[in-house]
Amino acid sequence: METKVNKREQWTRKREYILAAAGNVVGLGNVWRFPYLCYKNGGGVFLLPYCFFAVLCGVPIFLLEAVIGQYTQEGAVTCWTKLCPLAQGTGYSILVIQLFSRTYSIILAWALLYLIYCFRDPLPWATCDNPWNTERCVDLTSANWTAMHSGNQTVNWTTGNLTKSSVSEFWERGVLSMSGGIEEVGTVKWELLLCLLACWVACYFCVWKGVRSAGKVVYFTAVFPYVTLAILLIRGVTLPGAWQGVVYYLYPDPSRLADLQVWMEACAQVLFSYGVASGSLITMGSYNKVKNNCYKDSLLLCALNSGTSFVAGFAVFSALGFMAQKQGIPIDMVVDSGPGLAFIAFPQALAMMPLPQLWAACFFLMLILLGLDTLFAGLETITSAVIDLFPGQMRRPWRREIFLVFFCSISFIVQISLCTQGGVYLFQLVDYYGANGACILFVSVVQCVAVGWAFGADRMCDAIEDMSGQRPLLLFKVCWRYITPLICMVCFIGFFVTYQPLASSGGYVYPNWACGLGWAMALSSVVAVPIWAVGKICLTEGTLRQRLLVLWHPVRDPMTNKEHILNDTEMKPMSGPFTDML
Repeated sequence: METKVNKREQWTRKREYILAAAGNVVGLGNVWRFPYLCYKNGGGVFLLPYCFFAVLCGVPIFLLEAVIGQYTQEGAVTCWTKLCPLAQGTGYSILVIQLFSRTYSIILAWALLYLIYCFRDPLPWATCDNPWNTERCVDLTSANWTAMHSGNQTVNWTTGNLTKSSVSEFWERGVLSMSGGIEEVGTVKWELLLCLLACWVACYFCVWKGVRSAGKVVYFTAVFPYVTLAILLIRGVTLPGAWQGVVYYLYPDPSRLADLQVWMEACAQVLFSYGVASGSLITMGSYNKVKNNCYKDSLLLCALNSGTSFVAGFAVFSALGFMAQKQGIPIDMVVDSGPGLAFIAFPQALAMMPLPQLWAACFFLMLILLGLDTLFAGLETITSAVIDLFPGQMRRPWRREIFLVFFCSISFIVQISLCTQGGVYLFQLVDYYGANGACILFVSVVQCVAVGWAFGADRMCDAIEDMSGQRPLLLFKVCWRYITPLICMVCFIGFFVTYQPLASSGGYVYPNWACGLGWAMALSSVVAVPIWAVGKICLTEGTLRQRLLVLWHPVRDPMTNKEHILNDTEMKPMSGPFTDML
């Protein structure tokens, strides 16, 4: 008896899609990167390049990917067979980027470990009475605190600073037990390893039943961070010194607009925070009903993402302003980005507030949920792509669950290396090269060319009108064909012009072999596009022009699912087991 093959899933309710998409695009970057970039790159003036790239790059690509998923009803790889078969390598590039992005689960493990420590009184990072502290440690209540010129910085504890803040020692010695460099792996931190295991188990159960389980989980994981952010915002703006922090956050410096690096960072922040070129938007859109107003949904989600970033800055900088005033130090000595903000600067500020355990627990729970949404969206992207590539085998009962167990187990085993004393250096290497802005820019260019020129921007606008009942603005058509790919290509070139080798904030310089490994990771996602295109061209019959004509157009019409009718100058691809797999 033939085993039953399940149909492709769909969201049970429209709000489940909205919450899942919001949870995916509103992530850690909104809290720990956007406020810092505003402060660093001209304050309120930074909003000008940010909005420029949001309107001309972020929103058009976001809408494009959401429409691709809903229109084709396919995942991030197989959707291109219905749009532009020659561009299917883009889907494999996305999968490679997603594989490297799985390393972000270690951030959840760090946040979970902090959350566990939040239930101790006093907070362990507020004192120097812990086994990991050294004689150089200065706690948050010490009179010598103001003498510390860089105690908040994420620096290697082996450097020659005379003093070190208790919060820095907790992060570097208590949580990470940092070694001297990536070549010194060291031992495994078992408490961190258990937290990483818990995070992977949580990710598995979020998506093990597909959108049926993910659609229920997002009611909590997508909504609660906003509740927590609102609480932290209200608490932050009522603290003494909060206004000083807000002024530093938005103080305008028009001269910064002449700096190319400011524009590069604005473009990178838009693409990262909007979650484009990651396949998640295509995947989540593919679970929508065909007749869904994806146009309105996309505009709403983009506005929500940018608005959250802006508001989060007030919560972050009001707390940092309070800390600066209480310790009598300039606020620019406590401002940091990335892990330095989330695990040193902000916990330091929280430890100075009344009821520090409560505020710290809220903050780290918010970080965990923000990261969890993004991680399980990426995990669903990988799973959905594999299922759509092999529907006959993977859509049978329990095949999805078995694949997820296997994938999560392998990912966890590989990431044990991140729980070692040298793990943070490996994480920085993968973060800097594996899923960097250049890879995302390249994928974005290919997507725009494939849809704007091969499939046709007019045809895509017709599809949006047919699905949503609204025709998109002419701006989107122009962006898909000309503006967005041009901007992304210029920024892609600019990435190499402004490139600097990775160096740790503590002064540690990565060895040449590590930088070489990083470039190999970066190129591994980019080369998938030309390798796929060349392979398809070589395995298709006819002259070069005939092959390109066949591969430039979709094999099937996405709406009617009918075979593309070839004219006399076009020829069908060769048939066979290998070409069928391609």
